[in-house]
Amino acid sequence: MNTRLTGRVWVVGDSVTTDAMYPAFAMKLPVPEAARHIFYELRPGWTGQVAPGDIVVAGRNFGLGSSRPVAALFRELGVAALVAEEFNSLFLRNCINHGLPALTVPGVTSAFTDGETMCLDFAEGWAENPERGLRLPGSALPPLVLDILTAGGILPKLAREGYLPASAEAIPLNRR
Repeated sequence: MNTRLTGRVWVVGDSVTTDAMYPAFAMKLPVPEAARHIFYELRPGWTGQVAPGDIVVAGRNFGLGSSRPVAALFRELGVAALVAEEFNSLFLRNCINHGLPALTVPGVTSAFTDGETMCLDFAEGWAENPERGLRLPGSALPPLVLDILTAGGILPKLAREGYLPASAEAIPLNRR
């Protein structure tokens, strides 16, 4: 896995809940359709603007609340990574389980605005705004987490290592 990414940034604030990311009415929809409702009330129309390879930047307590599997929806939209000043621990684990890189970088929301470019490295733990000449240190992801991300998530990793049948790899975590 290449641990370095570059993408266009979308910035959201502090304490964005999983309910705000994945509204209740969308939970009964198939993942591709549900993904069109991320940030439904927070940023109406956002899913029509986001493109594969984009990066979501957030403040503190990102993913607060229920354990809704939002990471699967971000992946469906092609979001390459999430970078936040602080993640809710359950949300962070769900991101990793779904194979969505999530990096903690203090001060990241003040270093970026919508549309700017971010370069980041998960193994080294930093995010950079090349337009402003800023590089912020973050928390590097440990080798086990990088292995899970390389496999595409926890289920594909376990299936490839023989702990689960290969068919388990194709079943989304939120549809079990």
